[in-house]
Amino acid sequence: MARKTGSHSEITGPRIRDAALRLFARHGFAAVSMRQIAADVGVQAGALYLYTRDKETLLFDLLKSHMDDLIAAWSIHKSGENPQERLESFVRFHIAFNLDRPEAVFLSYMELRNLGRENFAVIEGLRKQYETELENIVKDGRATGVFSAPDSKIAALAIIAMLTGVTTWYRDGGRLSRQKIGDIYCDMARKAVSG
Repeated sequence: MARKTGSHSEITGPRIRDAALRLFARHGFAAVSMRQIAADVGVQAGALYLYTRDKETLLFDLLKSHMDDLIAAWSIHKSGENPQERLESFVRFHIAFNLDRPEAVFLSYMELRNLGRENFAVIEGLRKQYETELENIVKDGRATGVFSAPDSKIAALAIIAMLTGVTTWYRDGGRLSRQKIGDIYCDMARKAVSG
């Protein structure tokens, strides 16, 4: 199938990904067809297959990109001399990073079930890699006696779930600033690991 006049792969590819992200988040992966994505972008449905093998591959690419970006950004951002400072760094980073990507976060939690076994395993591995970053902070805090959470892994998963939930209700211009949200969640995370 011929490419639409005036289309460019460096423009059309990202537009397809943006449309898929928005439509999957709004209507659910199962309810969105490749034809709908194509219509949103303004290309023929067959043109999508120049950019992706199928709808699951498109979802996988969105989820993997989100996790790759999250892990890469954390590796640059992470800071702190002690477990308390590292915990605060993680909390503030996680909230700030994900508040700008609510649709990607929604897909990461609600549409993971639509991946086949191999794709699921890749995303699960990336999630575990990121979760382990926080788990290690909690373990270090337990080892030095500043945290007393009985199980580092459960504490890490609970904190991440709490932090990720912010994307479902926070709106810019609301009652609390991003800074204030970070302050409140840092306090709640410290209490969660202090037993």
